[in-house]
Amino acid sequence: MPAAEALPGVTDIVDLGDALILAGLPTSHLLVLEVTEAGRVVLQLPRVEVGQGLTTAMAMIVADELDSRLEDVDVPLSPARPELLFNQLTGASNSVRSLYDPVRAAAAAARARLVTVAARRWALPADGLRTQGSAVLAPDGRSASYASLAVEAAAVLLPAVPGTPKLPAQQSLVGRPTNRIDARDIVTGRARYAGDLDVPGAVPTVVSRPPTVNGTVRDYDATAALAMPGVLGVVPIPTGVAVLAETFDQAIKAKAALKVDWRPGPIDTLSDADIRTKLRNAQPPFLIPPLLTLHLDAEFDFAFVSHAPMEVLTAVADVRPDRAELWFAAQSPIVAQQTIAATLGLPQSAVTVHVVRGGGSFGRRLFFDAALEAAQVSQAAGRPVKLMWTRNDDIRHGRMRPASHHRIRATHLLGQVLTYEHRVSTVQTDFRHGVGEALTAAGVSLPVGGAVFSQAFFALTQKLPYDLGLSTQLLAEVPLEMHTGSWRSVYSGLVRTADEIMVDELARALGQDEVAFRRGRLSSAAARAVLDQAAQSGRWGRPMPAGQAQGFAFHEEHRSSVACLVEIDCTDRANPRVTKAVVAADVGLPVNPRGLEAQLMGAVMDGISVTLQAGLHIDHGAVREGSYADFRYGRQRHSPPAFEVHLMPPTGDPGGAGELGVPAAAAAVANAYARATGTSPRSFPISFQP
Repeated sequence: MPAAEALPGVTDIVDLGDALILAGLPTSHLLVLEVTEAGRVVLQLPRVEVGQGLTTAMAMIVADELDSRLEDVDVPLSPARPELLFNQLTGASNSVRSLYDPVRAAAAAARARLVTVAARRWALPADGLRTQGSAVLAPDGRSASYASLAVEAAAVLLPAVPGTPKLPAQQSLVGRPTNRIDARDIVTGRARYAGDLDVPGAVPTVVSRPPTVNGTVRDYDATAALAMPGVLGVVPIPTGVAVLAETFDQAIKAKAALKVDWRPGPIDTLSDADIRTKLRNAQPPFLIPPLLTLHLDAEFDFAFVSHAPMEVLTAVADVRPDRAELWFAAQSPIVAQQTIAATLGLPQSAVTVHVVRGGGSFGRRLFFDAALEAAQVSQAAGRPVKLMWTRNDDIRHGRMRPASHHRIRATHLLGQVLTYEHRVSTVQTDFRHGVGEALTAAGVSLPVGGAVFSQAFFALTQKLPYDLGLSTQLLAEVPLEMHTGSWRSVYSGLVRTADEIMVDELARALGQDEVAFRRGRLSSAAARAVLDQAAQSGRWGRPMPAGQAQGFAFHEEHRSSVACLVEIDCTDRANPRVTKAVVAADVGLPVNPRGLEAQLMGAVMDGISVTLQAGLHIDHGAVREGSYADFRYGRQRHSPPAFEVHLMPPTGDPGGAGELGVPAAAAAVANAYARATGTSPRSFPISFQP
């Protein structure tokens, strides 16, 4: 079947990453890159490292452009810099994509200045010199280290050679599989997280929280808690009652001794069934299809999902009458700084936010709940604190992916798809972390209303990659006072998973092979190449024993594309196991292919988890799950024994990759399950019990 030609959609012209890059463009020249007298090359990174390997990718770009040794490059995390405006936000799989050109430009400018100083020193033409191994080299064999040139280079205003970034053919490190620069520190415990910081006087602090979402304190009795060993104080804050002690163990035990009278939360009358009803009622039913056309209808439900990063939220705060200083892993440090300053009644300039590495995020650290609480407690107690959320705190009171309902209809006639309608209803996603303001700064036209940012985000991220006739996607949000947030692909993890399941079922309804059906409706040759790579490498269509099957899915986003083929064993229906995963991806230029492979491996585990077993229940306003024991995210035993990643040849600039693989992986698992069991899943996770 010849490839279909689909009309360009919004995301083909401008996507979320484009908008965020445009918003950050006015301050992209404010990056700080320093070559020190000690010979270190230091890039102050205006993003946060949360395990995604960003510091390694940035070090590779700098080292390649500057011709320095990778081991000479340091990439510390920049504190909140309000002058950067919208250029200090980590998210939307956009960090490498947005920083690639500005970092290269800064490194190339530094290289030009270093060459200029060496040329002056040796009285040689600058264009006859070259750089290598953190040094400038002359044709006659002389060399000068960057360390010896750094001070003079800082004073160069007009370099003698152009500070032009290298052509792709001149790059030697970018695109080469490289180990993480922080790997040894991580595995030996040298890497410092917020909980590891030794800020003088900061005392361990935990918070007693309500039994239901957004409940509040009516009254409390701290008599017993204050009498316990090591307890230093008890402080009420808007979200609960904080306990300060000499150790976290003492603080947690004293928290249990508090007697708190809680007011009910705003959703205490709601449970899962009530929320599902609200979601289903948020979109109108489909009309009767046109006469003589055939149609395929399906509805899907997705549960709430916790971010549950391995490192629990921790923040250190030292609030004084005239200033405040905080340390925490922040994806949106400028917004955090603004909010904390307003809460404390201080000018923004009096609040310093130090960004530290985080142990996982998946969108969770876009919000700074722990830091805000730490600042409130420190101000009330008059002393520095190190506030930690427990695992139970984060799962029951932290941010979560909103639950959603999807109603989809496809009409077809004589083997051709005529229309495809996807109506999405979700609990409203909280975007109060800077993305909305960035979109406004980029000139994105936003509709008026409470869900303004949600609609813009949806329009800039959702793309149906296939020609399925007249296609429409509509979002309706149900506002509930819950702690929602961006989770791993945001809407795509839901919308595109449902789409890919529907595409499988539509192919079977038309009597076509699922992969061939997709291929014939992809207009991009690059997309078809990704699909072919995954299908061929995974041996799509090979015979499988009864109860076992393959599943396939494809996804485009962030100017990148990915296809995922999985094999599943459902002979034990209660414990389905993904036994193999093959992923093919085209991300333009993969700066560090080894890091990208790790990202895609993580995405497959995310897809396995939320499709088969991991989700949150709401019981009368309370989150039922409270730890990894009952929030059943995938463990090592759930990972596929066979895993392959195939990266397409590099082209152009880097695309986004951090969240890219999640929708395809989740849908591929669902499709494999359907083919193995003969039962098409409609509610996720599949093993979810009421």
